[in-house]
Formats: sequence, C-alpha cells, structure tokens
Amino acid sequence: MSPHAPVLLAEVMEALAPRAGDVIIDATFGAGGYSRAILATGATVIALDRDPTVQSHADVVAKDFPGRFRLIRTPFSGLAEAFADSGEARLDGVVFDIGVSSMQLDQAERGFSFMRDGPLDMRMGDEGDTAADIVNGWDHGPLAHIFKLYGDERQSGRVATAILRRRVEQPFERTLDLAAVVEKALGGRRGAPIHPATRVFQALRIAVNDELGELRAGLEAAEAALSPGGRLAVVTFHSLEDRIVKAFLTERTGNAPGGSRHAPVAIETRKPSFTLSFKGAREAGEAERADNPRARSAKLRAAVRTEAAPWGVSGGRIAA
Repeated sequence: MSPHAPVLLAEVMEALAPRAGDVIIDATFGAGGYSRAILATGATVIALDRDPTVQSHADVVAKDFPGRFRLIRTPFSGLAEAFADSGEARLDGVVFDIGVSSMQLDQAERGFSFMRDGPLDMRMGDEGDTAADIVNGWDHGPLAHIFKLYGDERQSGRVATAILRRRVEQPFERTLDLAAVVEKALGGRRGAPIHPATRVFQALRIAVNDELGELRAGLEAAEAALSPGGRLAVVTFHSLEDRIVKAFLTERTGNAPGGSRHAPVAIETRKPSFTLSFKGAREAGEAERADNPRARSAKLRAAVRTEAAPWGVSGGRIAA
C-alpha cells in the first residue's frame, strides 16, 4: 500500500455515499486519496488544506477531473466560509482526516519527525509560531501542561525542566537536538516500543497547529454548512481527537447524558442537528491494519444532518 493511502477509505465512502452531482468537501486534502475516490463517483469536490505543499497534488487532480475539483487554502475553521464562497447551492458531505499526514512526517524540513533532522517547525501551514518558538519561549508551567494534556507524558515536568535548563545555554533549532534532550531527561528509554520523544513531539505539533481547537471549529462549521441529509465522516487517530468528535455527535444527536440527583437537569430545547449513521466508531480491518500501520489507531464516526437549525458554537461544552 502507498504510504499516502487514505485510511478507512471503503468505510468513509460508505458513510459519505457520494453520487454524481453531489458536492462534497474533503477538509483534509493531503495527497488527494479521498478526493479522487469521491470524484470517481461523479461528485464535485471542494478540497481544503492549509499546507502549501499539497498544491502539486491538487494540480494533478484538477487536471484529471476538470471542472469538478478545486483546492482552497484554509484550516478547518474556514470551512463554512469556503463553502459559501464556492457558489454551490447545497453541500452533500464533509470528510475530515485528522492529524499529521505521512507526507508531512516524511519531509524532514517540516520538523514533524524526531527520526529525521530538520528545523524545529511543525507548522501544517506557513503562518504562526513554530515548535522552536514554543520550546524556547514558553515558561515551565505551560510547557509541562501541553506535554501532559496533549502527549500524555507522565514525566512532563521533568521534560520541561530539562528544556528550560538547556535553552539557557543554547536555543533549540533542530528536531534531533530536542529529541536527544527529551530522551536524556526520560532516562534514555531507547529500545522501548515507543521512542522517548514521541509524546513530546505529538504535544508540540498539536499546540503549534491548534489542532483540537481547529477540530471543534471544523465540526461546527460543517454543521452550519451541510444541507439536510448531508453526511459527515470524521477519521481520528488519537484519543483526544476521538473524544471531541464523540462528544460533539453525542450532543448534536440529543443523546447527551442528563443530570444527577446532585445537579439539576438542563433542559435542551434545541432539536438534534444530526442523526448517527451507526453507533460507536468503526475501525480498520485486520488486512488494512497489517498493510498500513497508520490504520491501527484510526476510528471513523459518521452522522447525517437533519433539518434542524445548527446549534452553533458549543461554548466550551465539547471538552478535550
């Protein structure tokens, strides 16, 4: 299988059910795997991606499917605006593939990987603070917080202390430099199933790109833009991401838990804006998991838009 093969493609296509004439947003274009499969059904695709390096892939797809494909440079939070600007009358589906792509990991100059030496960047786009800005500029508390929250690093305080101590002598600029400091701080657990720097790099990437905030904003934008009967499919690779999607769909389908005898029940007067396509999350089968390591942690959740008005901004109720 290609290293850039889209995960859970068959399951995503079943959930989206694209038909000729439909308009579908591929909110994470990447190398165009989902977009190509959707376009092959005769549907039109509006692709979104904030990564400027995907343009070459988009140019090839546009040539292969003239008049039915366009790429818009925007993060998830710009989804509703991108659709409004497209001039299309209705939106029949949205698919998200959350997290870093294998393409980005393979490009050492992007700074995502602790296995390849490159500048400590990690930006999926080309704007905003880099990972170097964070590790060289943030105080101990905020650093330890993101390592714990986004990376589930149990020794987050120790890692933050090591980073602050080292940056006084020399600022961090390269990925392998940071990876070495993290490995030393954690006792050099080389040979363990997971590299010592894995969790710290994951946490930095999520913080640099505000991935969880963008996911929440993207789900709300999809709710606002989808037409009645429109399908939503979301593939996640991390428990924090899946928790956000699950909470969003639980709330928007009217299945949020009620109060307890210790707290009053909040009466929800808004009608459900989605119905679940299936209960729970679907995962990759054994064959795909064996063929594509990225599929091992993937989960798909899907829903169908109702005719109810969108709920809008959650007001912080969809917690990470």
